[in-house]
Amino acid sequence: MSAYTVRPARTGDVRDIARLVEPLVQERILLGKNLVAFYEAVQEFEVAVAQDGTLVGCGALHVMWEDLGEVRTLAVAPSHLKRGVGHALLDRLESKGLALGLSRLFCLTFETEFFGKHGFSAIAESLVDPEIYAELVRSSDEGVAEFLDLARVKPNTLGNTRMVKHL
Repeated sequence: MSAYTVRPARTGDVRDIARLVEPLVQERILLGKNLVAFYEAVQEFEVAVAQDGTLVGCGALHVMWEDLGEVRTLAVAPSHLKRGVGHALLDRLESKGLALGLSRLFCLTFETEFFGKHGFSAIAESLVDPEIYAELVRSSDEGVAEFLDLARVKPNTLGNTRMVKHL
């Protein structure tokens, strides 16, 4: 039996998600979010919960376009690293993406080895056609701006690698 369970996040998990993510924000590994942003996106999150009820991991899938989604805010508690939590969360997010009809997943990450082991590869070129780019650029979502490599988020993402996986 696994030492944790992966399930959809609930509103009662949001403060624990924020606490789990905060050290990674301080290290500039993840972009910070206000608590309200986590509540607004709670339906995008999956969480890993230990047998004692402690939240030990989280990850979100954000739909960006008809065939494209982004893996966001994938984080695992230090006490549960190297125990398959990240793998289980990513598997769940990929399944969710397939169920939604997505054929590609994008991530912006420092964890290139982890994502590479899961079929993601680094990209330099744009993943969307110019007309889709013109639509996406209208979004106020910072993740979409990161995906499009817009200058307004460059200070927050310097050093990250853009990666994609075809499902």
